[in-house]
Amino acid sequence: MTSSVAPLQLRGFRSLWGASLFSNIGGFLQASAAAWLMLDLTGSATWVGLISASTTLPFLALALLAGAVADMTDRVRILLVSQIAMATAAAAMAILAFLGEATPVRLLVLGLLIGVAGSFNLPAWQALVPDLVPREMIASAVALNSVSFNVARAVGPALGGLLIATIGAEAGFGLNALSYISVVVALWFIGRSDTQKPADAAPLTTAMALGWRFARYTHSFRRVLLFGALFGLSSSVVPTVLPSHTDALGGGSLAYGVLLGTMGFGAIVSAFARRRLAERLRKWTVPAAIGGYSLGGIAVGLAPSLLWAIPGLLLSGASLVLATTTLNSTAQMLSPRWVRGRTMSLWSLAFAGMTPFGAILAGAVADALTTRSSYVLISSAGLVLAVAAIRSGIPVLSEIVPPEFDPDRSPPEHVETLDSGPVMVLNAFDLQPGQVDDFLEVMQDLRLVRLRTGAYRWRLYRDASDPRRLIEMFLVVSWREHLNQHRRIDDVSAELIRRARSFDRTGEPRSRHLIAVDVEKPPDFDLLLTTHTQMHETDGSILLEETAEFDAIRGDHI
Repeated sequence: MTSSVAPLQLRGFRSLWGASLFSNIGGFLQASAAAWLMLDLTGSATWVGLISASTTLPFLALALLAGAVADMTDRVRILLVSQIAMATAAAAMAILAFLGEATPVRLLVLGLLIGVAGSFNLPAWQALVPDLVPREMIASAVALNSVSFNVARAVGPALGGLLIATIGAEAGFGLNALSYISVVVALWFIGRSDTQKPADAAPLTTAMALGWRFARYTHSFRRVLLFGALFGLSSSVVPTVLPSHTDALGGGSLAYGVLLGTMGFGAIVSAFARRRLAERLRKWTVPAAIGGYSLGGIAVGLAPSLLWAIPGLLLSGASLVLATTTLNSTAQMLSPRWVRGRTMSLWSLAFAGMTPFGAILAGAVADALTTRSSYVLISSAGLVLAVAAIRSGIPVLSEIVPPEFDPDRSPPEHVETLDSGPVMVLNAFDLQPGQVDDFLEVMQDLRLVRLRTGAYRWRLYRDASDPRRLIEMFLVVSWREHLNQHRRIDDVSAELIRRARSFDRTGEPRSRHLIAVDVEKPPDFDLLLTTHTQMHETDGSILLEETAEFDAIRGDHI
């Protein structure tokens, strides 16, 4: 228990967590009020579905953009702006509802505004957590955030129904608007005392592409995304079919609320027990969590009565938090700070983005067959996913070594704003006899480093006249992006570069850079090259060629 709540000992996280609890409750008040008011205005289930989806659909379109913005600007500032925007929209809903001026279109527009602001809020929020707590507390911090959400899910809808019945929808909107104030205050103090320096700047299109390449060429992170997406697809069945299944078991709205609260209670217990469970399960944590959730879904589907469904929902709620917390924390631990906003937006897109499709599938199966069949069939597919997770290669959370950056080899800060490019980097290696095969193994790993830190193309060429001479070539979109690439070389990658350098028979392979020149506006190369030379001398990169000439490399890249 003590280790599970350890992040709350830190003032910054504690204040933000407490504020988020009130904000999450406000979010459920908002959802309940918006759905009720829209139904009262239109009598249409379609309009109710639109207002419910309006706060989540924008993220599907804005996820990569929002992640890139979270990496290139101050995350606390992004959160402040997005929270204020959401508060303003909620307050507008409250005023319109109080004055009797609310219309379906106005509600939908304001709902979309909340969704757009929330799209920028989510990746910045998730990427900020590792800035507030030590790395050994990241998983506990993520679990506590899950506690906040599940407490709000248990309290919010019931409180929303009470407020709507006694006061009106404007009360739900107004309290949601007020709930954002606590988050704004907490963020204000965090911003003043613990402001983090933004990561390297780049054009938005370049930054978005780089986030995608990082995920593509980081195999362990890609596996986390894959299983997060598949689990999001299969896990949707439990909450989606629960209302209809409650009716099938002879229960009403009160029974549905009890069953939903039961799932939330299991989630809260799991959040506090997560650390102990993970220490015991280790590499089996993700398979066991996915399997437990699926077994819980099958138990709910086969339950002969409401009472028998409770154990299955407890197990599903507990397993859901264990699975999502572990996968979310793994994604955070695998991500260096310079790209964390983009990677967390991809994680959210993978898991949350697949959830609506899973809900549609679960509902379709339930309509075509029965609710029991939907639970059993889709949850059985979840069991297959759990078996596949055993051999998935997802790293054990406690064994992950996060990207480290030794301050002794920190490259100098660069002030150049040159966007001329692309830039071709050529690294020539003269190998010892019999070392080609070992060298190629190292270069396979180095290729991934180049591609996930900024290169968009990589090749290894072999000299036809001297088979022991190999030349590494990679392309970067601009000179500024290449300078940023130097800053992204963590300690493990630097050691890999040193291993590659050791194969050169002189001990010091040389590097040459070719920059595409805009003949109409040639860059100031003297200013540009000073910082770059210092980077190669301090961060472990291959030293620059000064005198020797490279042989011409012909191909479609020049």
